[in-house]
Amino acid sequence: MQNNEGLKDEDSTKKHWENIFSTKNFNEVSWYQENPKTSVDLILSVNLDKNAHIIDVGAGDSKLADSLLDLGFRNISVLDVSSKALEKTKKRLGNKADSVKWIVSDIREFETNDRYDIWHDRAALHFLTADDDIDKYVNNIRRFLKYNGYLIVSTFSLNGPKRCSGLDIKQYSEDSIKKLFYDFEHIKSFEEKHSTPLGDSQIFIYSVFKKKSDKK
Repeated sequence: MQNNEGLKDEDSTKKHWENIFSTKNFNEVSWYQENPKTSVDLILSVNLDKNAHIIDVGAGDSKLADSLLDLGFRNISVLDVSSKALEKTKKRLGNKADSVKWIVSDIREFETNDRYDIWHDRAALHFLTADDDIDKYVNNIRRFLKYNGYLIVSTFSLNGPKRCSGLDIKQYSEDSIKKLFYDFEHIKSFEEKHSTPLGDSQIFIYSVFKKKSDKK
C-alpha cells in the first residue's frame, strides 16, 4: 500500500492500525456502527444456511461477528491486520469469542486453506490505493470464495470522503466496482449515508456480487 502518508509496506500498515486501535475506543473511530444492520441484512438476503462460512475482512472491532453469532451462524472468521482490534472484539464477546476464527493478517499477504460462502468487507478495500495492492485483494477473493459464493463489499462512494484515519482512500462508483469484479455476477449496488460518532456524514456504496466460476 502506498499513498501520500507513506504507508508503503505491510509493516508500516500494521503499525498504523495498531496505533489507531490502541489510542481510540471502539466508538471514537469514524466508521463505528452500534448496529451493523445493512451488512446483516445483506448477508441474510442471500439466503444461506447458518453453516455458511463467512469471513469479515478488515473487521477492526466491528460488531458484525456479535450480530452473526446472535443469529446462529456457526462458521465465522474475522480478519484484521491489527491484533489489538481483534483483542478488543474478543474481550467484548467473552466466551462467545471461542466460536469465531480470528485471523491477524494483512489482506495483501493473506493465505488460507479455508473457502468461504460469503466474503464481507465494510471499509477495508478503499484503503488500498496502489493498483498492485488492489489486484492482490481481488485475486484473493477469486481464490478463497467458493463457486456461487457471495461478495458483499462497501467502500466510500464518489460522494464520500477522500481521506480517512489520516490516509488517502480510493473512492468507487457502481461502474468502477463492477469493472473491478468484472467476472462476478453483479446483484446490486446502492449508496448509504453513515453518521460518524462526531456527527459528520460519510457516503458509502454497498455492492453485492456472486462468484460465477472457480477462476483462480
